[in-house]
Amino acid sequence: MDIKGIKDWGMNLPADQPLIIAGPCSAETEEQTLASCRGAAKAGAHVLRAGIWKPRTNPGSFEGIGEEGLPWMQQAKRQTGLPVTVEVANAHHVRTAMAHGVDILWIGARTTVNPFAVQEIADALKYHDIPVMVKNPINPDVKLWAGAIKRLYAVGVTRIAAIHRGFNTLAQKDVYRNPPHWGLALELKKLIPGINIIGDPSHTGGKRELLWSISKKGLDIGFEGLMIESHIDPDNAWSDAAQQVTPVDLAHLLDSLLNSDTAPKTDSTSNELHSWRAEIDLLDQSLINLLTQRKEIVEQIAQFKQEKKIPIVQLGRWKEMMRKRLESGQNQGLNEKLVEGIFDAIHQDSVSYQREITSQQPAEA
Repeated sequence: MDIKGIKDWGMNLPADQPLIIAGPCSAETEEQTLASCRGAAKAGAHVLRAGIWKPRTNPGSFEGIGEEGLPWMQQAKRQTGLPVTVEVANAHHVRTAMAHGVDILWIGARTTVNPFAVQEIADALKYHDIPVMVKNPINPDVKLWAGAIKRLYAVGVTRIAAIHRGFNTLAQKDVYRNPPHWGLALELKKLIPGINIIGDPSHTGGKRELLWSISKKGLDIGFEGLMIESHIDPDNAWSDAAQQVTPVDLAHLLDSLLNSDTAPKTDSTSNELHSWRAEIDLLDQSLINLLTQRKEIVEQIAQFKQEKKIPIVQLGRWKEMMRKRLESGQNQGLNEKLVEGIFDAIHQDSVSYQREITSQQPAEA
């Protein structure tokens, strides 16, 4: 596959910097869209984005302003001189967006997961070599992601990039909105050599506090660009408020990521520490939530043991559990004493809690 990289899309990008796409999650009003786009341009964006049609989980939530917002993007393009991009989910979106002069299209995660929808979009793009970016599917299926790219290429689209926005899994929901599973992005590069990948830290993290660390990781493993949501008033955004940043904060973020050699050392160090500490705080909270869930199960076990007259402490079970935990920790490079100390403390607390519960139960007659 002779896919053209981002640098060959004809956008006159800086040779030594990744592509930066920024703008609001959704185009809400003309004033909000233009102000957000002007702010993103001033912050250092190369391409402006805004959601026009929003495929939402709940039908009662804001699902985009629709075609009414496309002239606002045209105006943002005239005011800033930057190309614009919007999400498309069907052939009608494709035709309407191109009719309004949209420069780049992107296919969202909820569409990529459906080969029929992707094929409909591909058929609408036949003979139109407009750049198209493809987000990974919601589920962690790299072959489905690659298949969507191949469908576009088959109809003559050669300017294609992938967008990594993380995957919807049951793991780590307290930390990431969509856990990144970085290995799948690297696997895509093996399946489709030459494909450029753009990181979407806004949707991966779901929290503005995580933008720096996720963006940095993506760039470190070879991503060729970033798509970051920026809103003139993010706290009052109509969609995804928690993951959007102001244009001023976007400028600081990009300066820290891209100009660390020239930025003041204290500012750069502060940004890095703040982001990593924020991520650790979220991970710690996730641990507490898991311990809470574990305690609820321990309570059920205690009641079951009381009913069946099973001893609280079962030495064989404890030894086997510790063996498996130590083995698992060792396989993942964790210190053995750390793992042993943590699970010993958890076990002791579990035994103490079970005794507390059973002592409160009335004795059987």
